[in-house]
Amino acid sequence: MTPDMVSELLRQLMKESLILSAPILIAASLLSFVLSLLQTLTSLQEQSLTTVPRLAIVAGILLVGMPWFLERMAKYTVALMADLHRYLG
Repeated sequence: MTPDMVSELLRQLMKESLILSAPILIAASLLSFVLSLLQTLTSLQEQSLTTVPRLAIVAGILLVGMPWFLERMAKYTVALMADLHRYLG
């Protein structure tokens, strides 16, 4: 396996991981911003006011998006296994 093949595999892996994690990270970041703004405006400093909604939104996105996540990961795995002979030989 040449260094070019390794870098291509890592590039594809990083691309897939960014695509899969982006919806969760964006939603959690936006919700954190809104909740922080709300806490600042109302002077509430309770930590559970930010933690519980963030966990709930991440769990909801994972639950709703699980078919898409699994389909995307399965397609990537099938493509990787189909080209495995290129990387081993």
